[in-house]
Amino acid sequence: MATILVVDDEFSIRRTLAMLLSSEGHAVIEAEGGEAAKTALERNPVDLMVTDLRLGEGNGIDLLSHLRAIGHPAESIVMTAFASIETAVEAMRLGAYDYLTKPINPDELLLRVNKVLEKKSLRDEVTRLRQELSGRSALTDIVAASPAMRRILGVVERIRNQDIPVLVGGETGTGKEVIARAVHGVSGRARGPFVAINCCALPEELLDSELFGHVKGAFTGATANMRGLFQQAHGGTLFLDEIGDISPRLQAKLLRVLQDSTVRPVGGQAEIKVDVRVIAATNRDLEAMVAEKTFRSDLWFRLNVLPIHIPPLRERRDDIPFLIDHFLGRMRARSGCGDLSVTLAARQKLVLYDWPGNVRQLENVLERSFALCGGSVLDADSIALGAFPAAREDETALSLTAVEARHIRRVLAANGGNQVVAARILGISRSTLRRKLDELD
Repeated sequence: MATILVVDDEFSIRRTLAMLLSSEGHAVIEAEGGEAAKTALERNPVDLMVTDLRLGEGNGIDLLSHLRAIGHPAESIVMTAFASIETAVEAMRLGAYDYLTKPINPDELLLRVNKVLEKKSLRDEVTRLRQELSGRSALTDIVAASPAMRRILGVVERIRNQDIPVLVGGETGTGKEVIARAVHGVSGRARGPFVAINCCALPEELLDSELFGHVKGAFTGATANMRGLFQQAHGGTLFLDEIGDISPRLQAKLLRVLQDSTVRPVGGQAEIKVDVRVIAATNRDLEAMVAEKTFRSDLWFRLNVLPIHIPPLRERRDDIPFLIDHFLGRMRARSGCGDLSVTLAARQKLVLYDWPGNVRQLENVLERSFALCGGSVLDADSIALGAFPAAREDETALSLTAVEARHIRRVLAANGGNQVVAARILGISRSTLRRKLDELD
């Protein structure tokens, strides 16, 4: 069964077509003109639009242009009693699947409808399989050598069948969107869209319109209806990055969507049903903001169903050598230079740095350093760390076990992971070193 929008300004034709399609088990929505059709497209998950080219207000070509402009996934079939090569070409150019002349033959219409729905079903299945493969690839491509990151990926796997909100926390640059995409990719929503927005990148009024959409004439410059990101993410996932930066007014609107699964576009009166999983992310302490009454407690409870905290890179140094190799692979592919490499001394310098900008900064440093050194081998002196100060932790506040773990990690990193050499430097046997590595995880 599909949802089909029938657009025709002649009531008798529109009703006949609606009854014919309904008898085949389809859900049919009727619209007598272009504006009514646009409204129906905004409010309903339409699979197919069957429209006349000549309407009382506007025309079918304008409607096809609108469908394409808003990125609506519906297929379309156009009908007309005034067939011409020019209109047929124009309709097909705008994405129409087929073209029928009036009077409509019922059997012919049903045959065309079945063909277009079969095509759409196959396309959706291909999209779903590609997104599932992409999601699994995103999961396996995540560098997770450290115990902390392996635990996070374990959580992502365990919630694959649970359609619940997720709140990803962590410093800037730790990879919050990477984890959000992995959550989407392994879930049942992988066949749907993944839509992302940085909430601190837009002023309040523009963010309101982007999230919830707007109707024509809602404000200066609103020359047409626009579907918001919640509608664009229907059936999939909406990733709200830097959620802690949205205003109290938008917090209230977002809470309403999470509670009722409906949105109201800016300037609109009608509520539009949406089916969206929300994954939010922040580098701020939302719990402290709740205590300070700068973030709504009820919204925090709605978002914080499953919290995932990504530790900063300085707390998972085991990942750094693998991240270096991962980014080197990317740069080799982009540049076509297959002999890019980093010396052992350079790796040691990168491992010991505290990375206030985290994974994003590490990638940028590697790219900048290779660009400046002018060669294919990066040594320690060529690493351009930039102006970031090293945010070193006060070791006087650490336990003896934590200090021991840090020192062993640094000695291993300095010697390329060679346990024999590391044990000799530490003044212990190799078996003792192995035992300590097991104890310290």
